[in-house]
Amino acid sequence: MPAAFAVLVGAQLLGEMLRLLLHLPLPGPVIGMFILTIGLLFSYGRWARKREDKPSALENMSTSLIENMGLLFIPAGVGIVTEWTVLRRDWLPILLGLLVSTALGLVVTALIMHRVTQRASR
Repeated sequence: MPAAFAVLVGAQLLGEMLRLLLHLPLPGPVIGMFILTIGLLFSYGRWARKREDKPSALENMSTSLIENMGLLFIPAGVGIVTEWTVLRRDWLPILLGLLVSTALGLVVTALIMHRVTQRASR
């Protein structure tokens, strides 16, 4: 698991370095996620052939992080409580931004999945 954690942190660090060096408008962890995805796509063929019935270290690490994801929301909850006056004052723009961004995210995800499944079925 330490090696898998190093892969995850290394991808995030590489993404942050690329963001700083190239002045990219995306957050470093998002760029790192793209780097990790590309790396996994290129190594999947070799990994799938070697795979036995046991999960890899990266799968174990990812599962552990997902199982404990609730802990990552505690700082966000504290932030909401500490900024309650701002929320009470500007609730309408915040609510509209939340609804529009959620709808936009769902539409973009649906369009991407539709295109990916069409290409995969060919």
